[in-house]
Amino acid sequence: MGYGDLQFFDIIIFAVIAVFLVFRLRKVLGKRIGFEKNKKDNFKHTNNVVLEPNKEKNIPELDENFIKLKKAYDVIEDFDHKNFLNGSKIAFETIINSFNRGDKQTLKKLLNESTYKIFENAINENQNDPDSQIFSLNISKIENVSVDDKKIIIRVRFVSEQFKNNDENTTIKKEDIWTFEKLIQSKDPNWLLSST
Repeated sequence: MGYGDLQFFDIIIFAVIAVFLVFRLRKVLGKRIGFEKNKKDNFKHTNNVVLEPNKEKNIPELDENFIKLKKAYDVIEDFDHKNFLNGSKIAFETIINSFNRGDKQTLKKLLNESTYKIFENAINENQNDPDSQIFSLNISKIENVSVDDKKIIIRVRFVSEQFKNNDENTTIKKEDIWTFEKLIQSKDPNWLLSST
């Protein structure tokens, strides 16, 4: 058996592997045949209020601490709990840092009107701390999910470690419950902080 025979044998092996992978992918992913339902049909609407979810909606398996987010899947068409959790962590960090710096402009975009006034008054009274920094941040639990009027409201429990003056030896562990809200029919992906 010569060198050329080995190359031919290698090509055959790679071809068999490629065919196997194509069939496995097709089995796992399926194929589009043109009869898929339109995403917009997943909900029944009357006057922009969600009445009932489509029972066929695929809700992913959620950790016990986040199980209440199933309600968000029921009422928001394109809800994704991973995006929500990551976004709420980014919002927490941005809001805390903006408050500590006294950055009212950033806060105004991330808070509803009444909550913004509370933060604004605290900054005006010098209750912010420019030397404070976030060391670590986690979401420990979704406390509650509710629908009120045309809004969805989610209460999130954060656990953070914060320190001052760039000294990690002064780290303090804090637990906060923040409430985020969003209009159900809004296409804006951003949620507003409505209470802390």
